[in-house]
Amino acid sequence: MTWNRASSRRTNRTRRARRDLRVPGVLALVFSSVALLAAGSASADPTARMRVTVIGDSIMASFDYVPAARRTLGKGLDLRSDNAVCRRLVAASCPFQGSTPDTALQVISARGRSLGPVVVMNVGYNDWAAVYDVDRVMKALRSAGVRSVIWVTLREASSNASLYAQSNTRIRKAARRWKGLTVADWSAYSRGRSWFRSDELHLTPSGAMGLARLLRPLVVASTN
Repeated sequence: MTWNRASSRRTNRTRRARRDLRVPGVLALVFSSVALLAAGSASADPTARMRVTVIGDSIMASFDYVPAARRTLGKGLDLRSDNAVCRRLVAASCPFQGSTPDTALQVISARGRSLGPVVVMNVGYNDWAAVYDVDRVMKALRSAGVRSVIWVTLREASSNASLYAQSNTRIRKAARRWKGLTVADWSAYSRGRSWFRSDELHLTPSGAMGLARLLRPLVVASTN
């Protein structure tokens, strides 16, 4: 009987020791699961700031001096912009004040995947339709990992209205060929508005706000 009681005590101690050894492992597994769930929740967080890049010429550059327009467009987003006077889409840009800006295509090639998944294109007022190569730019954007492109039509005004209309035709035709290419019809949206400077193209602060309001829902939809 004495041997049996001693044996029983040793058996009980062994069982408790095994349970004690299992507890840290169970706790580690629980904590790991919680950490994974938290990480998954963070990555799926709908409020996470998504990168959106705007590539523009002097028309889009109005956002650089109208902070309210930039805030309206970029609310809740990681909004980046690269706007330059005299920028062209693919053909060599025109010189301005002693320097020649990169073309839109060069910007895309240089920035690559840092552009993010959504890009807004508003370039073309220094171009002519024959070299307004939307397809070439779309191929470069796809290679850079961009999945959604919002392309702003040109305002058909001033002495170059007919040229801008031809470029707009190219934009609209490209949208039928390229999945993920959305047309922001600034030409129609801005018609009859008093949002412009004397050249009927460059924006006043009210015009910049108007463009931001046109783009905002399209950008938000593209981030979903």
